[in-house]
Amino acid sequence: MLFGNGFDIVSVLYAAIPILWALTVHEFAHAWMAHKCGDDTALYSGRVTLNPLAHLDPFGTLAFFLAGFGWAKPVPVNPYNFRNPKRDDNLVSLAGVSANLISAIVFAVVLRVMLVTLDGVSTSPSIDRFINTLASVLLLSVYFNLVLMFFNLIPIPPLDGSHVLANMLPWNAREWYNMNIARNGPFILLALIFLPRFFGFSILGPIIGGPVTFLAQVLTGFRF
Repeated sequence: MLFGNGFDIVSVLYAAIPILWALTVHEFAHAWMAHKCGDDTALYSGRVTLNPLAHLDPFGTLAFFLAGFGWAKPVPVNPYNFRNPKRDDNLVSLAGVSANLISAIVFAVVLRVMLVTLDGVSTSPSIDRFINTLASVLLLSVYFNLVLMFFNLIPIPPLDGSHVLANMLPWNAREWYNMNIARNGPFILLALIFLPRFFGFSILGPIIGGPVTFLAQVLTGFRF
C-alpha cells in the first residue's frame, strides 16, 4: 500500500502530479506509436494527447494510491491496421514502458543537476522549502514511472508484457495462452493487486519492488 495504513494529505498531494504524469505519458506513447504504425483508432478517439483527462481511469488511478499499482484507460488499437502486425504490436506495447523509463531518467537528471547546482548555496527558508518540495516531487516522479514500467512488463493480460510474450510464442502455445491466460488475465491481475488488502502479503510487491528500488537508486543516488 502506497501510504501505509492511511492517507496523509501531504503525501497524496506530492504523489498526485507524478502519478498523473506516469499514467498519461504511458498511454500517450501507446497511442502515438499506434498512429505511427498505421493505426489511427487512438488518434480518432482523442488519445494522442498529454491531457490526463483523456487517459485516466478513476478506479485504476485510485488503485495506484491504495495498492501502489494502477492503470489508465486502455488505448484502443486495431492491429489489422498495422503495417507489420507482430512487429508493430510489440512496438506499441513497449512504447508505454519506454516512455516511463525515459521520464524516470529525465526526472533523475533534473534532480541531480538541481541538487548539485544548489549545493552550498545560501537561500531563505521559504526557498529551501520549495526546493525540498520539488526534490520530493522529482523523486516520486522517478519512482512512479519505474513502478509503472516494471508493472506493465509483467506478462499478464492486459499488461504490455503479455503482448510481447504472446508474440514470442509458437502458434499453438500462443493459442493456448490466449484461451487459458488472456481470458482470465484481468481477474488474475486484480486479485494480485488487492491481495495485500485482504491477506496481508503481496506477490507483485517483491517482484516489482526490487528492480524499482535498484534502478531508482542508480538513477537518483537516493535510498528508497
